[in-house]
Amino acid sequence: MIVIGIGGGSGSGKTTFVNRLINSLAPDSVALISQDAYYKHNPHIPEADRKLMNYDHPDAIEWELLCNHIITLQNGTPIQQPVYSMLNCLRSAETKEIAPNKVLIVEGILILTQPEIRDLMSIKVFIDADADHRLMRVVKRDMEERGRDVEQVMTRYLNTVRPMHEQFIEPSKKFADIIVPVGGDNHVAIDLLSQYIAKQLIHSD
Repeated sequence: MIVIGIGGGSGSGKTTFVNRLINSLAPDSVALISQDAYYKHNPHIPEADRKLMNYDHPDAIEWELLCNHIITLQNGTPIQQPVYSMLNCLRSAETKEIAPNKVLIVEGILILTQPEIRDLMSIKVFIDADADHRLMRVVKRDMEERGRDVEQVMTRYLNTVRPMHEQFIEPSKKFADIIVPVGGDNHVAIDLLSQYIAKQLIHSD
């Protein structure tokens, strides 16, 4: 199994890059798991307080479970990935079964910050984007998908997103094997990476 880690700041274009990379690979050859599914479950904390928590800090993620799930998939066994809602900031009672495949993509803003996760990766990719581009995407996403207004988005960006990016995410770029500017619009990077993966799969057969 080829494990591809894809990190980068919030709003950098990771989702677009991941989707276009998957579409460039052989059909039904990729399993995908997201760091966002592994946010810690805190039902004991009131919802209003949960929504104010710092979700851009590494301590917000249950890394041990994510690490165990990657290893489980590498060993050929399906996992039950948590289902996390950013609307109420809780895990659902339901889970999503992820089956092992030839390629496993692990994506998330903090993926490259954790050595135990990096050690499981075959290729580490960092999606790079200017701060103003990331901010525009964050505003659009949080308003459309997470029920926040402009003031809430900007407060969160200034209090947590930007400082956590500078403290944890940007420094993790040094661990990347590949740094991709322009995110999902960088078709050359997607083509080169998909060719590399296809070549590795041929050699592993």
